[in-house]
This record gives sequence, structure tokens and C-alpha cells, in this order.
Amino acid sequence: MTARELDAAGITDPLLRDAYARCRRLNARHGKTYFLATRLLPVERRPAVHALYGFARRADDLVDEPGAGRSTADCARALDALQGCLEEALRGGETTEPVVRAVAHTAAVYRIDHRHFADFMASMRSDLTVTDYPTYEDLRRYVHGSAAVMGLEMLPVLGTVAPQDEAAPHAAALGVAFQLTNFLRDVGEDLDRGRIYLPADLLAAHGVDRALLRWSRDTGHRDPRITAAMAAAADLVRGVYREAAPGLALLDPVSRPCIRTAFVLYRAILDAVRDDGYAVLHRRAVVSRRRRAATALGGLARVTAARIAARRPAVRRPGTPYSGVPHRPQEETP
Repeated sequence: MTARELDAAGITDPLLRDAYARCRRLNARHGKTYFLATRLLPVERRPAVHALYGFARRADDLVDEPGAGRSTADCARALDALQGCLEEALRGGETTEPVVRAVAHTAAVYRIDHRHFADFMASMRSDLTVTDYPTYEDLRRYVHGSAAVMGLEMLPVLGTVAPQDEAAPHAAALGVAFQLTNFLRDVGEDLDRGRIYLPADLLAAHGVDRALLRWSRDTGHRDPRITAAMAAAADLVRGVYREAAPGLALLDPVSRPCIRTAFVLYRAILDAVRDDGYAVLHRRAVVSRRRRAATALGGLARVTAARIAARRPAVRRPGTPYSGVPHRPQEETP
């Protein structure tokens, strides 16, 4: 449905259409959970989401290329080139990089703050040299740029029923929750890249360090200290989901089913990790297809209801003045 999405968004330039289509393919291939949720957005808003996530994927791929015939210095130069290309495009200049063309267009259409892109690139660059985080506060500084800004970039696309400044902390927290969930699920794979994205002090509180994680990964043996540390990490991430949850009710009603579905599916990864005995060093926990399908169908029902409500004219009681402020919905229970 790429053409339908682009037509609905009013994107007619052939090069720009091709750029957005490439971003959509990146999102579909690498972000299956979020791509499924994105299908619940109004069709005209989907290309912007694909552009934001496509650009993030492009930068992340550059970071993960050392060891594939490229040195850290090579990757740093590639990131510098990508950032220079982005900065030029955000100023209105031309670019031959398709994902940059798409994301710069999205940033212009939705007036996305350019500082979010700078913060994102700073976190990507730190991945080339930083391999662990002593405390949760250290990790939160990293995930501000790598994840919180994604939530902030999304807000203008999703729309809100409250001032964006009110919704922003919850949107940022949701971006962080999604990434911390991925960090917990992918502990083994990240360790193979030399990185640990769980706070060292949290691990140490349970007697866990890099050497123990490496031993468990290499031998396939379990250790109760690691299990306890992973359970504590999951509890920490659940707390971030609680920070994010009030923001669902602040979104445009037609966008809520998408983000609520992503919220439920990503949080379900924590359940899958728990149900698998926190064996994240040895295999990737996955949410069952049945649960994914049921959640998506529930989201589709909410989409239908929201679109019907959006077409229905507002009704005021006689004598009630119109304030011009959208009705504040009650907080949703994800």
C-alpha cells in the first residue's frame, strides 16, 4: 500500500516517493513490531513515521558495521558524512541520500525540532566508543538521544489533544521504554558486539559482571545471579512504561490505537522474557503470533471507532460555551 500512503500524504515528486518507499522497507524489515502498529495510523501519516524510523535504522546500521570489514574510524567517518548530509538537507539543501531526503521532508512538513536529530546522532556516535554504563543515570543520558528523541519527533506526526509540552515527557518515556525493552531482549547479541546496555550497578547488586555474562553466553550455562539481575532490569523497564502510560490519552484519538498497540506489544516482550526464565543470553524471547494478531485486531477495532467518532460532529449542551479546547479523554488503561 506504499502508493496509497504516499498519495494520501500528498507526496508526488518521484525521487521523494522513492525515498519514502525505501524507508518503509527498512521499517518493515527491521522493526516488525512497530511496523505492525504503524499500519493502524491514518494512511497519510504513515510515510512520516517510516521516514523517522528509516533514518534511525540507517544510522544504527553504520554503528554496527565494525567487524564487517570496517574499522571504528571508518564508521565514525560514515556517521559524520550522514550527519553533514542531514544538516544540509534540514537547511533546505539537496541530498542524494534517500533516507535523508525523506526525513528532511518530514521534518519540514511537521516542523520537527532539529535539535532532536543532533541529539540522536550524538548517541549514535557514542556507540562507537562506549561499551557499558556504570549507572542507570548514565544509561538514561544515552537513551535520551537514541530513544527519547524518537518519541519527541513522533509527537507532531501523531497529534495531541493537549499542548505538546504536556505530552512530551510521556512520549520521551515511551521511546525509552521501547529501547530498554530491546536492550533486555538482546543482551546476548549486544554482548557479542562488545556492548552491555544494562546498568553496571544494577548487575553488580546481584553479583553479575561482564565476565560472568560472557561465561554464560559462551558456555550456555545458566546462573541464578544473572536470572535475578535480568528480573530486576525488567522491573526497572516496567517502571518506565508506567511513566509513559498517561501520554496515551493525550494523543489524537485516531493515533492512539497505533501507539497503544505498540505499547502493548513491546511490553509483552517483557512478559515473554519472564516466561522464558530470563534466558536472554541464550535466545531471543518473542511474543507469540496469536498474541500479536489479537492485539492488532483490537487496535483495528479502536481505529474504526476513532474514525467514526472523528467524523461525528461535536455536540454541546444548550447554553454551554465553546472553549475551543478539545475534550480531555480519561486516561486509558493499556
